[in-house]
Amino acid sequence: MITFINLLTFSRIVLAAIIFLLLMSSDGYLPALILFYIAGFTDWLDGYLARKYNAVSQLGEILDPIADKILIVFVFFGLAVNLSSYLIGFFAALIITREIWVGALRDLNARNNKSDATKVTFLAKIKTTVQLFTISIYLIALTFNIMLLVIIGDIMLFVSLFITLYTGFLYTINSFKNSNF
Repeated sequence: MITFINLLTFSRIVLAAIIFLLLMSSDGYLPALILFYIAGFTDWLDGYLARKYNAVSQLGEILDPIADKILIVFVFFGLAVNLSSYLIGFFAALIITREIWVGALRDLNARNNKSDATKVTFLAKIKTTVQLFTISIYLIALTFNIMLLVIIGDIMLFVSLFITLYTGFLYTINSFKNSNF
């Protein structure tokens, strides 16, 4: 069961690259949207199965959040290229920078027995949900040629970036509070 769950998680990484490539052609919008929702379903399914069957693995715990980040980054960059949007590209770069920073904080805290300082919070889960919702808006806009949704996507991208940076700030404060680094 653990191998199957890890394969589900790994499939998101593969789907991310495929979605990016599909976004390079207007013929690929609908398949990209469908694959994005499939990727989201695999995220839910691997977590559900891991909890239900108590099939949590170290690889899965590490790979799951990485697969989420890879999916988000690939799709945001695909959207930035497709829509010729410097805004999406720049915000995606800020989002991935935060993810790398928080990854470094988690490593630092793990080495210093302070893993609780960067434990995943409810707000961080909201962050991922808002990012995925924002991507959905853009993909629906492209698929059904409703360009007004791109503006709504841009607004949601601002919200997403704010939450992303804010959670990174909170993790930073928690990491360096009472630290001996």
